[in-house]
Amino acid sequence: MNAHTITGNVLSASGWRYGTIGIQQDRISLVPQAPGDPDTNDDVLIIPGFVDLHVHGAGGADVMDSGEPFEVLARMHARHGTTSLLTTTMTAPREEIEAVLAKLGRYIAQPRAPSSARVLGVHLEGPYINRGRLGSQPDFAITASIEQLEHQCSLAPLKVVTLAPEIPGHLELVRYLVKKGIRAQIGHTLGTYEQGLQALESGARGFTHLFNAMTPLNHRAPGMVGTALAHADYCELIPDLVHVHPGALLAALRAIPKAYCVSDSTAGAGMPDGEYRLGRQRVTKSLGCVRLADGTLAGSTLTLDQGLRNLVNLGFSIADASARVSRYPADYLGLPDRGRIESGAWADLVVLDRELRPIAVYVEGESVEPMPIPS
Repeated sequence: MNAHTITGNVLSASGWRYGTIGIQQDRISLVPQAPGDPDTNDDVLIIPGFVDLHVHGAGGADVMDSGEPFEVLARMHARHGTTSLLTTTMTAPREEIEAVLAKLGRYIAQPRAPSSARVLGVHLEGPYINRGRLGSQPDFAITASIEQLEHQCSLAPLKVVTLAPEIPGHLELVRYLVKKGIRAQIGHTLGTYEQGLQALESGARGFTHLFNAMTPLNHRAPGMVGTALAHADYCELIPDLVHVHPGALLAALRAIPKAYCVSDSTAGAGMPDGEYRLGRQRVTKSLGCVRLADGTLAGSTLTLDQGLRNLVNLGFSIADASARVSRYPADYLGLPDRGRIESGAWADLVVLDRELRPIAVYVEGESVEPMPIPS
């Protein structure tokens, strides 16, 4: 890919700068040094590409589909500014999960498909969860074994594993994952505050879609939410303003230093209202939500460009909102060359208009056509 440049107000690793970003091949080669101010001129805003660590689907495709859904969902999310992501599984029988992992392993090992977000690896959400807090997960929860995890790690690059730490043996699993460099993440849990603290002390670092599918905060029984608010540095939040009340969202973002946002998107993201699949289950997209037949929320239709706008509308600066959808999730995975604009980093960029809608997207230096802006 030839060298090229982009000019505007740039949210660099050292703050807003005005000028030209240089792209050489797939990396950033030049970052402007002149001070910038996104509020005082009409130039475009250039921010880091979004890093989404919880993606079940988009564009009608679901990660657990029997076909090859990964390119479809990666292209849809790239058009909304997500430049790298983790494909996220659902709870299912072991043979189904491992069949999907084998396909994902082959897909991730191939060169990145054109106009697609980079699939960094897999977020294994279940089956090592508490069946008392399934949320929209099917009832195939099981107790983990290190032997199973070793085999699953051989099939695809696992980056995050959601588990319920209160289940006997799961603290040992947390320690195993830490040794493997995989993020052990607390979620779909009936655990107490004290059990959450034990998990953090064993090496767990994050919380899966905080507030959802876990024991809530009560002033005499702080629950897993209390553990996160009191002790966590990282957690996932779904900023669609449906999964979490804006007040609770603000409380978590104030309490947890590097709380980051995920889409938890399903096949219905980027699609009209109607019926879609989420793993083994049928879900209905309507009024901006995805639900099971009994009304249970079942993932979202969110894309992270809308998540960014929601945070700004709640009063966050563009720079803070951007960190929540780019730098902090990259930091959580230990990726110092993604989620930020600095020399040598991957050329993952989103160019925004004044309404914070993507007008250009670059994935590893490749220009990707964004979704059309509604008239």
